[in-house]
Amino acid sequence: MSAAFTTLLYKEMLRFWKVSFQTVAAPVLSSVLYLMIFGHVLEGRLQPFEGVTYTSFLVPGLVMMSVLQNAFANSSSSLIQSKINGNIIFVLLPPISWLEFYGAYVIASIVRGVVVGSGVWLASLFFSWTGIAHPLWALVFVVLGAALLGTLGVIGGIWADKFDQLGAFQNFLIMPLTMLSGVFYSIHSLPVFWQTLSHFNPFFFMIDGFRYGVFGASDASPWLSLAVVSGAFVGVAGLCLKMLRSGYKLRG
Repeated sequence: MSAAFTTLLYKEMLRFWKVSFQTVAAPVLSSVLYLMIFGHVLEGRLQPFEGVTYTSFLVPGLVMMSVLQNAFANSSSSLIQSKINGNIIFVLLPPISWLEFYGAYVIASIVRGVVVGSGVWLASLFFSWTGIAHPLWALVFVVLGAALLGTLGVIGGIWADKFDQLGAFQNFLIMPLTMLSGVFYSIHSLPVFWQTLSHFNPFFFMIDGFRYGVFGASDASPWLSLAVVSGAFVGVAGLCLKMLRSGYKLRG
């Protein structure tokens, strides 16, 4: 582990922590509002899993949604800001390998995602007590999901040349895949066509796998979810590392 890697990781961690009111507290508040509104409206009307209230069902989905969105935002916003401000050169000048570069951004994204997700979980305890049936499964999906979205954030930050391009990447890819992943519903409540389509969405498997870790019940096999999420991560990480190794849009 080189000094350049340690410094870059520290810089990325400090970057989001110094504005934690915006990067941590605000996402937690947004998720709590979702929980209050949807839980109040649909509690007693839906019971996706036997013995699980709708409010309890909603909690893991909101936790994972927060983890994924904030992991993506951390790496993507950092890179696009550095590129636009012109200070990306100070990150690239030190003797840091492309693998260390990737690791620093993704690890910081995982940390932010986990911190925000933990905040949502703690806040949800005021509304519904939810134990964790399989802690190791839950942890695996949180870390894998955050790593996958942190990697997508690096890809988005490298590819985009301005904020509106990054906004398009987030609004037309990340947001739809997240919102249509079963955060607010069980896919078994959908028509057959949409159930089938949901199985092509890796975000569904992240959230469903995490739900299995929490409740011990899920819409899909946790092993299938693990295989899909792991495969998606390997594929996206391979693409990201190839972009970094070639210096695409980073080195002139």
